[in-house]
Amino acid sequence: MTDDIQSRLDSIAPLIVTGSPHAAALGLSLQSLTPGHAVMRARYDDSLIGDPEAGTLHGGVITALLDHACGMAAFAGFGAKDTPATLDLRIDYMRPAKPGLDVTAEASCLKSHGLVAFVRATAHDGDPDDPVAIAQAAFMITKASKAAQDRARRAFTEGRIS
Repeated sequence: MTDDIQSRLDSIAPLIVTGSPHAAALGLSLQSLTPGHAVMRARYDDSLIGDPEAGTLHGGVITALLDHACGMAAFAGFGAKDTPATLDLRIDYMRPAKPGLDVTAEASCLKSHGLVAFVRATAHDGDPDDPVAIAQAAFMITKASKAAQDRARRAFTEGRIS
């Protein structure tokens, strides 16, 4: 069964960032996607700095990164069939990301049941034991999230995104 889920995850992985213009604009990338787990990265870029004096990434970049990574872990936790929407997202910022370093988010689906999944994630800039932020989230499969998934698949099939 895990092999079937991994095959679906591998086939949908190209859509994950390119199907979201917001994620693509921020330069987010998917590093790995396995049943119940997702790792994504936000590359350091001068255009994403929130504090010009300190050179740190804007907190919104970290929020988007954690939201996407948690969503991918929930998607994988649901068996890679339906794309969920964010129902709740709590983020605790622990410290600013270090200037010049990419930030990685590692997310795990703790439980998925019915239409709801619960996920935890950590964002770090190289040391998972010294997180930039941690997140806890709930995701839900909705009519709107299924419609967005169908639009992304159609765009991919028609070659409008790659």
